Amino acid sequence: MATGGEPRAAAAAEGGEKRAALLREITEEGGFAFVASAEKAAADGDLRAAEAAREMAWEQLHACPRSEVGRAWRDAYALACLHVAALRVAGGGGDGRRAALRALDMGLIMGGDLLRAELEEAIARVVADRSRGCGGGGGRTELMKRDLADVLKVLPVKSLSCKQIERRSCISLEAFIRDYFLCESPVILSGYIDHWPARTKWKDIRYLERIAGDRTVPVEELITFSQFLEMMWSSDCSANLTYLAQHPLFDQIKELREDIMVPEYCNAGGGELQKLNAWFGPEGTVTPLHHDLYHNLFAQGNPQILVFIQRVDHPLCFEITGMFALHQSSYSDKRLWPYPKWLHVLGRKYFRLYSASISNDLYPHRETMLSNISQVDLDNINVNEFPRTGDVEFMDGILEEGDLLYIPPKWWHYVRSLSTSFSVSFWWRTSIPPPQGS
Repeated sequence: MATGGEPRAAAAAEGGEKRAALLREITEEGGFAFVASAEKAAADGDLRAAEAAREMAWEQLHACPRSEVGRAWRDAYALACLHVAALRVAGGGGDGRRAALRALDMGLIMGGDLLRAELEEAIARVVADRSRGCGGGGGRTELMKRDLADVLKVLPVKSLSCKQIERRSCISLEAFIRDYFLCESPVILSGYIDHWPARTKWKDIRYLERIAGDRTVPVEELITFSQFLEMMWSSDCSANLTYLAQHPLFDQIKELREDIMVPEYCNAGGGELQKLNAWFGPEGTVTPLHHDLYHNLFAQGNPQILVFIQRVDHPLCFEITGMFALHQSSYSDKRLWPYPKWLHVLGRKYFRLYSASISNDLYPHRETMLSNISQVDLDNINVNEFPRTGDVEFMDGILEEGDLLYIPPKWWHYVRSLSTSFSVSFWWRTSIPPPQGS
Protein backbone atom coordinates (compact mmCIF):
# COMPACT_ATOMS: atom_id res chain seq x y z
CA MET A 1 0.00 0.00 0.00
CA ALA A 2 1.29 3.45 -0.94
CA THR A 3 2.06 5.74 1.94
CA GLY A 4 1.90 9.53 2.16
CA GLY A 5 5.67 9.62 2.33
CA GLU A 6 6.18 8.01 -1.08
CA PRO A 7 4.89 10.97 -3.14
CA ARG A 8 6.97 13.35 -1.06
CA ALA A 9 10.05 11.17 -1.53
CA ALA A 10 9.44 11.05 -5.29
CA ALA A 11 9.00 14.82 -5.43
CA ALA A 12 12.19 15.31 -3.43
CA ALA A 13 14.08 13.00 -5.78
CA GLU A 14 12.77 14.86 -8.80
CA GLY A 15 13.74 18.18 -7.23
CA GLY A 16 17.22 16.85 -6.51
CA GLU A 17 17.61 15.79 -10.13
CA LYS A 18 16.55 19.23 -11.34
CA ARG A 19 19.08 20.92 -9.09
CA ALA A 20 21.89 18.56 -10.09
CA ALA A 21 21.16 19.11 -13.79
CA LEU A 22 21.09 22.87 -13.24
CA LEU A 23 24.44 22.86 -11.46
CA ARG A 24 25.96 20.84 -14.32
CA GLU A 25 24.65 23.40 -16.79
CA ILE A 26 26.05 26.29 -14.76
CA THR A 27 29.40 24.50 -14.60
CA GLU A 28 29.42 24.17 -18.40
CA GLU A 29 28.87 27.94 -18.60
CA GLY A 30 31.90 28.57 -16.40
CA GLY A 31 30.06 29.22 -13.13
CA PHE A 32 32.45 27.14 -11.02
CA ALA A 33 32.44 29.55 -8.06
CA PHE A 34 28.64 29.62 -7.98
CA VAL A 35 28.42 25.82 -8.02
CA ALA A 36 31.01 25.50 -5.24
CA SER A 37 29.13 28.01 -3.05
CA ALA A 38 25.73 26.46 -3.76
CA GLU A 39 26.97 22.97 -2.93
CA LYS A 40 28.59 24.21 0.30
CA ALA A 41 25.34 25.95 1.29
CA ALA A 42 23.31 22.79 0.66
CA ALA A 43 25.73 20.34 2.26
CA ASP A 44 27.03 22.34 5.23
CA GLY A 45 24.20 24.78 5.89
CA ASP A 46 26.59 27.66 5.31
CA LEU A 47 24.58 30.90 5.08
CA ARG A 48 27.56 32.93 3.87
CA ALA A 49 28.05 30.52 0.99
CA ALA A 50 24.35 30.73 0.13
CA GLU A 51 24.46 34.53 0.12
CA ALA A 52 27.62 34.48 -1.99
CA ALA A 53 25.96 32.21 -4.55
CA ARG A 54 22.93 34.48 -4.69
CA GLU A 55 25.13 37.53 -5.21
CA MET A 56 27.01 35.83 -8.04
CA ALA A 57 23.76 34.88 -9.77
CA TRP A 58 22.43 38.41 -9.27
CA GLU A 59 25.52 39.83 -10.98
CA GLN A 60 24.93 37.52 -13.94
CA LEU A 61 21.33 38.73 -14.23
CA HIS A 62 22.57 42.32 -14.59
CA ALA A 63 25.71 41.71 -16.64
CA CYS A 64 23.83 42.18 -19.91
CA PRO A 65 20.36 43.19 -21.20
CA ARG A 66 17.59 41.03 -19.81
CA SER A 67 16.83 39.44 -23.17
CA GLU A 68 20.39 38.12 -23.31
CA VAL A 69 20.42 36.57 -19.82
CA GLY A 70 20.49 32.79 -20.09
CA ARG A 71 17.67 30.72 -18.60
CA ALA A 72 20.16 28.75 -16.51
CA TRP A 73 21.31 31.80 -14.57
CA ARG A 74 17.75 32.84 -13.76
CA ASP A 75 17.15 29.33 -12.44
CA ALA A 76 20.44 29.52 -10.55
CA TYR A 77 19.29 32.70 -8.85
CA ALA A 78 16.07 30.96 -7.77
CA LEU A 79 18.11 28.05 -6.39
CA ALA A 80 20.31 30.39 -4.37
CA CYS A 81 17.21 32.13 -2.99
CA LEU A 82 15.85 28.75 -1.85
CA HIS A 83 19.12 28.03 -0.03
CA VAL A 84 19.18 31.45 1.63
CA ALA A 85 15.55 31.16 2.72
CA ALA A 86 15.97 27.69 4.21
CA LEU A 87 18.94 28.81 6.26
CA ARG A 88 17.25 32.03 7.38
CA VAL A 89 14.24 30.05 8.62
CA ALA A 90 16.54 27.63 10.40
CA GLY A 91 18.02 30.60 12.24
CA GLY A 92 14.61 31.16 13.81
CA GLY A 93 12.76 34.25 14.92
CA GLY A 94 10.58 36.78 13.17
CA ASP A 95 13.54 38.45 11.48
CA GLY A 96 14.60 35.12 10.01
CA ARG A 97 11.12 34.46 8.62
CA ARG A 98 10.92 37.93 7.09
CA ALA A 99 14.36 37.56 5.51
CA ALA A 100 13.33 34.15 4.17
CA LEU A 101 10.15 35.55 2.61
CA ARG A 102 12.13 38.36 1.00
CA ALA A 103 14.57 35.87 -0.52
CA LEU A 104 11.75 33.66 -1.81
CA ASP A 105 9.85 36.61 -3.29
CA MET A 106 13.01 37.73 -5.05
CA GLY A 107 13.31 34.21 -6.43
CA LEU A 108 9.78 34.46 -7.82
CA ILE A 109 10.32 37.94 -9.21
CA MET A 110 13.77 37.52 -10.76
CA GLY A 111 14.27 33.76 -11.03
CA GLY A 112 13.39 31.31 -13.77
CA ASP A 113 10.55 28.81 -13.94
CA LEU A 114 12.46 25.61 -13.15
CA LEU A 115 12.12 25.89 -9.36
CA ARG A 116 9.01 28.09 -9.19
CA ALA A 117 6.89 25.35 -7.60
CA GLU A 118 9.52 24.86 -4.89
CA LEU A 119 9.59 28.60 -4.22
CA GLU A 120 5.81 28.70 -3.85
CA GLU A 121 5.81 25.67 -1.54
CA ALA A 122 8.54 27.22 0.60
CA ILE A 123 6.56 30.46 0.87
CA ALA A 124 3.46 28.53 1.94
CA ARG A 125 5.45 26.81 4.70
CA VAL A 126 6.97 30.04 6.00
CA VAL A 127 3.61 31.80 5.99
CA ALA A 128 1.95 28.86 7.78
CA ASP A 129 4.59 28.95 10.50
CA ARG A 130 4.34 32.68 10.96
CA SER A 131 2.46 34.14 13.90
CA ARG A 132 -1.02 35.18 12.86
CA GLY A 133 -1.19 38.08 15.29
CA CYS A 134 -1.89 41.33 13.52
CA GLY A 135 -1.03 43.78 16.31
CA GLY A 136 -2.89 46.88 17.32
CA GLY A 137 -3.16 50.22 15.67
CA GLY A 138 -6.60 51.38 14.73
CA GLY A 139 -7.62 51.72 11.12
CA ARG A 140 -7.68 55.00 9.33
CA THR A 141 -10.74 56.32 7.57
CA GLU A 142 -9.89 57.81 4.21
CA LEU A 143 -11.82 60.62 2.63
CA MET A 144 -12.99 59.07 -0.64
CA LYS A 145 -15.57 61.53 -1.89
CA ARG A 146 -14.72 64.90 -3.34
CA ASP A 147 -17.01 67.59 -4.67
CA LEU A 148 -17.30 67.70 -8.45
CA ALA A 149 -15.87 71.21 -8.47
CA ASP A 150 -12.75 70.00 -6.67
CA VAL A 151 -12.40 67.05 -9.03
CA LEU A 152 -12.61 69.26 -12.12
CA LYS A 153 -9.69 71.34 -10.84
CA VAL A 154 -7.28 68.43 -11.31
CA LEU A 155 -8.71 66.97 -14.54
CA PRO A 156 -7.85 67.91 -18.14
CA VAL A 157 -9.91 70.65 -19.80
CA LYS A 158 -13.43 69.75 -20.99
CA SER A 159 -13.59 66.82 -18.55
CA LEU A 160 -17.09 65.54 -17.67
CA SER A 161 -18.66 68.03 -20.07
CA CYS A 162 -19.04 65.88 -23.18
CA LYS A 163 -20.27 62.34 -23.81
CA GLN A 164 -20.28 60.13 -20.70
CA ILE A 165 -19.24 56.47 -20.77
CA GLU A 166 -22.44 54.43 -20.77
CA ARG A 167 -23.26 52.83 -17.42
CA ARG A 168 -25.19 49.57 -16.99
CA SER A 169 -26.05 47.43 -13.98
CA CYS A 170 -25.35 43.68 -13.92
CA ILE A 171 -26.18 42.85 -17.53
CA SER A 172 -26.00 39.27 -18.83
CA LEU A 173 -23.01 37.90 -20.73
CA GLU A 174 -25.18 37.68 -23.84
CA ALA A 175 -26.14 41.35 -23.57
CA PHE A 176 -22.52 42.36 -23.00
CA ILE A 177 -21.38 40.47 -26.10
CA ARG A 178 -24.23 41.80 -28.26
CA ASP A 179 -24.21 45.44 -27.14
CA TYR A 180 -20.54 46.13 -26.37
CA PHE A 181 -18.04 43.37 -27.13
CA LEU A 182 -18.90 42.74 -30.78
CA CYS A 183 -19.29 46.42 -31.62
CA GLU A 184 -16.29 47.37 -29.46
CA SER A 185 -18.04 50.00 -27.37
CA PRO A 186 -16.88 50.94 -23.83
CA VAL A 187 -19.24 50.44 -20.89
CA ILE A 188 -19.14 50.77 -17.09
CA LEU A 189 -20.83 47.83 -15.33
CA SER A 190 -21.88 48.55 -11.76
CA GLY A 191 -22.82 46.19 -8.95
CA TYR A 192 -21.12 43.16 -10.50
CA ILE A 193 -18.43 42.62 -7.86
CA ASP A 194 -20.40 43.50 -4.73
CA HIS A 195 -20.12 39.88 -3.55
CA TRP A 196 -16.32 39.79 -3.76
CA PRO A 197 -14.61 39.27 -0.36
CA ALA A 198 -12.09 41.90 -1.53
CA ARG A 199 -14.77 44.60 -1.36
CA THR A 200 -14.67 44.44 2.44
CA LYS A 201 -11.39 42.72 3.29
CA TRP A 202 -9.16 45.07 1.31
CA LYS A 203 -10.54 48.09 3.15
CA ASP A 204 -8.90 46.75 6.32
CA ILE A 205 -5.21 47.64 6.32
CA ARG A 206 -4.65 45.17 9.15
CA TYR A 207 -5.94 42.34 6.96
CA LEU A 208 -3.58 43.30 4.13
CA GLU A 209 -0.65 43.55 6.55
CA ARG A 210 -1.47 40.15 8.05
CA ILE A 211 -1.82 38.43 4.68
CA ALA A 212 0.97 40.13 2.76
CA GLY A 213 2.83 42.48 5.09
CA ASP A 214 6.15 40.64 5.02
CA ARG A 215 6.11 39.94 1.27
CA THR A 216 8.40 41.87 -1.07
CA VAL A 217 6.91 43.95 -3.92
CA PRO A 218 8.57 46.14 -6.59
CA VAL A 219 7.64 49.81 -6.55
CA GLU A 220 10.40 52.40 -6.98
CA GLU A 221 12.50 49.93 -5.02
CA LEU A 222 12.03 46.53 -3.46
CA ILE A 223 10.12 46.95 -0.21
CA THR A 224 7.77 44.89 1.94
CA PHE A 225 4.04 45.23 1.43
CA SER A 226 3.73 46.65 4.96
CA GLN A 227 6.19 49.40 4.07
CA PHE A 228 4.23 50.09 0.91
CA LEU A 229 0.93 50.31 2.84
CA GLU A 230 2.53 52.71 5.31
CA MET A 231 3.61 54.93 2.40
CA MET A 232 0.08 54.78 0.93
CA TRP A 233 -1.51 55.98 4.16
CA SER A 234 1.11 58.57 5.08
CA SER A 235 0.07 62.22 5.12
CA ASP A 236 2.66 63.20 2.50
CA CYS A 237 1.94 60.29 0.13
CA SER A 238 0.75 62.57 -2.66
CA ALA A 239 4.11 64.33 -2.63
CA ASN A 240 5.88 61.03 -3.30
CA LEU A 241 3.73 59.13 -5.78
CA THR A 242 4.44 55.48 -5.11
CA TYR A 243 2.66 53.19 -7.54
CA LEU A 244 2.44 49.41 -7.43
CA ALA A 245 1.10 48.82 -10.92
CA GLN A 246 0.58 45.99 -13.39
CA HIS A 247 2.31 43.44 -11.19
CA PRO A 248 1.13 39.79 -11.04
CA LEU A 249 0.45 40.14 -7.32
CA PHE A 250 -2.11 37.34 -7.26
CA ASP A 251 0.40 34.83 -8.63
CA GLN A 252 2.85 35.91 -5.96
CA ILE A 253 0.44 36.18 -2.99
CA LYS A 254 -2.23 33.55 -3.54
CA GLU A 255 -4.22 34.44 -0.41
CA LEU A 256 -5.26 37.71 -2.10
CA ARG A 257 -6.30 35.79 -5.22
CA GLU A 258 -8.96 34.04 -3.13
CA ASP A 259 -10.64 37.42 -2.48
CA ILE A 260 -11.53 38.04 -6.13
CA MET A 261 -13.20 36.14 -9.00
CA VAL A 262 -12.78 36.25 -12.77
CA PRO A 263 -15.86 38.00 -14.27
CA GLU A 264 -17.88 35.87 -16.68
CA TYR A 265 -17.54 38.68 -19.24
CA CYS A 266 -13.98 37.45 -19.81
CA ASN A 267 -15.57 34.44 -21.58
CA ALA A 268 -16.66 36.75 -24.41
CA GLY A 269 -15.28 35.66 -27.76
CA GLY A 270 -14.22 32.27 -26.40
CA GLY A 271 -11.99 34.11 -23.97
CA GLU A 272 -8.98 32.57 -22.25
CA LEU A 273 -7.58 34.54 -19.31
CA GLN A 274 -3.94 35.48 -19.89
CA LYS A 275 -3.05 38.06 -17.25
CA LEU A 276 -4.48 39.07 -13.90
CA ASN A 277 -2.76 42.14 -12.49
CA ALA A 278 -3.24 44.43 -9.52
CA TRP A 279 -2.81 48.19 -9.23
CA PHE A 280 -2.27 50.06 -5.95
CA GLY A 281 -1.50 53.76 -5.73
CA PRO A 282 -2.36 57.08 -4.10
CA GLU A 283 -4.43 60.03 -5.25
CA GLY A 284 -2.81 61.90 -8.10
CA THR A 285 -1.18 59.04 -10.02
CA VAL A 286 -1.64 59.49 -13.77
CA THR A 287 -1.48 57.05 -16.66
CA PRO A 288 -0.83 59.12 -19.81
CA LEU A 289 -2.83 58.67 -23.01
CA HIS A 290 -2.18 55.31 -24.68
CA HIS A 291 -3.99 52.32 -26.15
CA ASP A 292 -3.70 48.55 -25.79
CA LEU A 293 -4.04 45.85 -28.41
CA TYR A 294 -6.52 43.77 -26.43
CA HIS A 295 -9.88 43.90 -24.67
CA ASN A 296 -9.55 45.37 -21.20
CA LEU A 297 -11.74 44.78 -18.13
CA PHE A 298 -10.87 47.02 -15.18
CA ALA A 299 -12.28 46.44 -11.70
CA GLN A 300 -12.39 49.36 -9.27
CA GLY A 301 -12.82 49.02 -5.53
CA ASN A 302 -12.19 50.93 -2.30
CA PRO A 303 -8.68 52.29 -1.94
CA GLN A 304 -7.47 51.44 -5.38
CA ILE A 305 -4.78 48.79 -5.59
CA LEU A 306 -2.56 49.47 -8.50
CA VAL A 307 -0.03 46.80 -8.49
CA PHE A 308 3.22 47.84 -9.96
CA ILE A 309 4.61 50.67 -11.79
CA GLN A 310 8.14 51.82 -11.58
CA ARG A 311 10.78 53.82 -13.29
CA VAL A 312 11.58 52.86 -16.83
CA ASP A 313 15.25 52.46 -16.03
CA HIS A 314 14.56 49.88 -13.31
CA PRO A 315 15.38 46.37 -14.61
CA LEU A 316 12.36 44.91 -12.83
CA CYS A 317 9.96 46.89 -15.00
CA PHE A 318 10.27 44.40 -17.84
CA GLU A 319 11.04 41.45 -15.60
CA ILE A 320 7.83 41.77 -13.62
CA THR A 321 5.10 43.06 -15.81
CA GLY A 322 5.73 41.45 -19.15
CA MET A 323 3.35 44.16 -20.38
CA PHE A 324 3.73 47.87 -20.73
CA ALA A 325 3.32 50.19 -17.76
CA LEU A 326 3.10 53.96 -17.53
CA HIS A 327 3.92 56.31 -14.69
CA GLN A 328 3.29 59.97 -15.46
CA SER A 329 5.73 60.91 -18.23
CA SER A 330 7.74 57.68 -18.02
CA TYR A 331 6.77 54.60 -19.93
CA SER A 332 7.95 51.24 -21.17
CA ASP A 333 6.33 48.94 -23.69
CA LYS A 334 5.92 45.20 -23.85
CA ARG A 335 3.29 43.79 -26.19
CA LEU A 336 0.90 40.99 -25.32
CA TRP A 337 -1.96 39.69 -27.40
CA PRO A 338 -4.85 38.96 -25.05
CA TYR A 339 -7.97 41.05 -24.49
CA PRO A 340 -8.36 42.82 -21.11
CA LYS A 341 -10.94 44.33 -18.81
CA TRP A 342 -10.49 46.52 -15.73
CA LEU A 343 -12.14 46.16 -12.35
CA HIS A 344 -11.96 48.90 -9.72
CA VAL A 345 -12.20 47.36 -6.25
CA LEU A 346 -11.50 50.37 -4.01
CA GLY A 347 -11.28 54.13 -4.52
CA ARG A 348 -12.17 56.43 -7.44
CA LYS A 349 -10.59 56.95 -10.85
CA TYR A 350 -11.24 59.24 -13.79
CA PHE A 351 -11.08 57.67 -17.27
CA ARG A 352 -11.07 59.52 -20.61
CA LEU A 353 -11.49 57.38 -23.75
CA TYR A 354 -10.91 58.18 -27.43
CA SER A 355 -12.03 55.95 -30.31
CA ALA A 356 -9.41 54.05 -32.28
CA SER A 357 -10.68 55.74 -35.44
CA ILE A 358 -9.16 59.12 -34.50
CA SER A 359 -5.66 57.88 -33.63
CA ASN A 360 -3.89 60.28 -35.97
CA ASP A 361 -5.39 63.28 -34.13
CA LEU A 362 -3.76 62.05 -30.91
CA TYR A 363 -0.24 62.13 -32.38
CA PRO A 364 1.15 58.67 -31.54
CA HIS A 365 4.89 58.29 -31.28
CA ARG A 366 6.38 57.36 -34.63
CA GLU A 367 8.70 54.73 -33.22
CA THR A 368 7.16 51.28 -33.65
CA MET A 369 7.82 50.30 -30.05
CA LEU A 370 6.00 53.39 -28.73
CA SER A 371 3.30 53.68 -31.40
CA ASN A 372 0.54 52.93 -28.87
CA ILE A 373 1.52 55.97 -26.75
CA SER A 374 0.41 59.52 -27.52
CA GLN A 375 2.86 62.40 -27.49
CA VAL A 376 0.11 64.65 -26.09
CA ASP A 377 0.05 65.57 -22.41
CA LEU A 378 -3.69 65.99 -21.78
CA ASP A 379 -2.99 67.88 -18.56
CA ASN A 380 -1.10 70.54 -20.49
CA ILE A 381 -1.79 70.34 -24.23
CA ASN A 382 0.66 72.17 -26.45
CA VAL A 383 -1.82 73.52 -29.02
CA ASN A 384 0.95 74.72 -31.34
CA GLU A 385 2.56 71.30 -31.55
CA PHE A 386 -0.68 69.26 -31.39
CA PRO A 387 -3.41 71.50 -32.82
CA ARG A 388 -6.02 68.81 -33.58
CA THR A 389 -6.24 67.09 -30.21
CA GLY A 390 -8.25 69.75 -28.38
CA ASP A 391 -11.22 69.42 -30.74
CA VAL A 392 -11.34 65.62 -30.86
CA GLU A 393 -14.49 63.96 -29.49
CA PHE A 394 -14.08 61.72 -26.44
CA MET A 395 -16.11 60.06 -23.71
CA ASP A 396 -15.24 60.02 -20.04
CA GLY A 397 -16.46 59.11 -16.57
CA ILE A 398 -15.53 58.34 -12.98
CA LEU A 399 -15.18 54.76 -11.78
CA GLU A 400 -16.53 54.32 -8.28
CA GLU A 401 -15.89 51.42 -5.91
CA GLY A 402 -17.19 48.15 -7.34
CA ASP A 403 -17.38 49.36 -10.95
CA LEU A 404 -16.20 47.30 -13.90
CA LEU A 405 -14.97 49.14 -17.02
CA TYR A 406 -14.68 47.55 -20.45
CA ILE A 407 -12.15 49.22 -22.79
CA PRO A 408 -12.09 47.76 -26.34
CA PRO A 409 -8.80 47.12 -28.15
CA LYS A 410 -6.98 50.17 -29.50
CA TRP A 411 -9.24 52.65 -27.68
CA TRP A 412 -7.03 55.39 -26.28
CA HIS A 413 -7.35 56.06 -22.57
CA TYR A 414 -6.03 58.49 -19.98
CA VAL A 415 -6.42 57.67 -16.27
CA ARG A 416 -6.11 59.74 -13.09
CA SER A 417 -6.57 58.45 -9.54
CA LEU A 418 -8.90 60.63 -7.47
CA SER A 419 -8.17 58.76 -4.24
CA THR A 420 -5.98 55.97 -2.96
CA SER A 421 -7.17 53.06 -5.05
CA PHE A 422 -6.97 49.28 -5.43
CA SER A 423 -7.81 47.94 -8.88
CA VAL A 424 -7.59 44.66 -10.79
CA SER A 425 -7.16 44.20 -14.54
CA PHE A 426 -8.12 41.15 -16.59
CA TRP A 427 -6.54 40.46 -19.98
CA TRP A 428 -8.00 37.60 -21.97
CA ARG A 429 -7.24 36.08 -25.34
CA THR A 430 -10.15 35.70 -27.74
CA SER A 431 -10.72 33.53 -30.77
CA ILE A 432 -12.85 36.27 -32.41
CA PRO A 433 -10.72 38.71 -34.43
CA PRO A 434 -11.39 42.44 -33.99
CA PRO A 435 -13.55 44.14 -36.62
CA GLN A 436 -11.73 45.48 -39.66
CA GLY A 437 -10.56 49.06 -39.29
CA SER A 438 -10.52 49.02 -35.48
